[in-house]
Amino acid sequence: MIKRQRSTLSVPGHLEKMHKKAFESDVDVIMLDMEDSVPLESKQAAREQIISTLKNEAKWSKGISVRVNSVDTRYCFRDVIDVVREVHEKIDSIVLPKVDCAGDIYFLSHLLEGVEAEINANYFIAIDASIESALGVENIVEIASAPRVRSLIFGIADYSASIGARLSSISGHGENESSIYPGHRWHFVMSKIAQTAKAHNLLAIDSPYGNFKDLQELEKSAKTSCALGFDGKWAIHPSQIGTINEVFSPTSEEIDRANRILDAAKACPGRGAVAVDGRMIDKATVRLARTLIDSVKQDK
Repeated sequence: MIKRQRSTLSVPGHLEKMHKKAFESDVDVIMLDMEDSVPLESKQAAREQIISTLKNEAKWSKGISVRVNSVDTRYCFRDVIDVVREVHEKIDSIVLPKVDCAGDIYFLSHLLEGVEAEINANYFIAIDASIESALGVENIVEIASAPRVRSLIFGIADYSASIGARLSSISGHGENESSIYPGHRWHFVMSKIAQTAKAHNLLAIDSPYGNFKDLQELEKSAKTSCALGFDGKWAIHPSQIGTINEVFSPTSEEIDRANRILDAAKACPGRGAVAVDGRMIDKATVRLARTLIDSVKQDK
């Protein structure tokens, strides 16, 4: 069973002061970035700082991910080799951006195998595949079936660019959507990502919300992705973590309801449907309740 991942904080790899703040936060996963948040002249510095940070951090008990550059750049292979050689035991996953086909995943998986063999590693590093293009969505089933993949991530800004969609905000990350489309503009692609992830026992993780000062709209965005079946959402600022964690955590009311459903089903074994609070529940309802209770147990 994959551990839940409500919140993931994206932190520029070359900025040490941001690393310290991340490790003091309540985020589920810290994602140290070497890709979009790092300027070209700082790529090497980002690798070195990430290695230094992870070597010196001994107390963090939650998840650590590292985002490398995409496979079509000259940075990707060196990102993987340098970081995994030095701090492989500190890394839970590699985030691979701009995944267009399963071949991208196979490349990274084979590269990881080579480095792991060289250093005699006995620690498994997973791959988080970021779906950021029309081609990536077209090939999503093959991507989800590739080795080491543990999650599918929605990359909203690059996906928007790949289909020629309108830029509705400064950040391009989910702001002002209602002003240009009478509904949920990304319902199809997000549902496709969530459906494919769950069909392959993977996590589905939503993209960040760009305006980190607007927690009300962040909450709406997180609730939408949660309703569509996503397991968590990226954050770009520590101030977003609390809202995201709250949205993707079951409320006490939801937990109580699920327990009453499970108790009623247990009290009437063999029956296809039973009544709870004047409403009929069936096996599908019981599965929903069990999934929620299991998710709560994972957080303990």
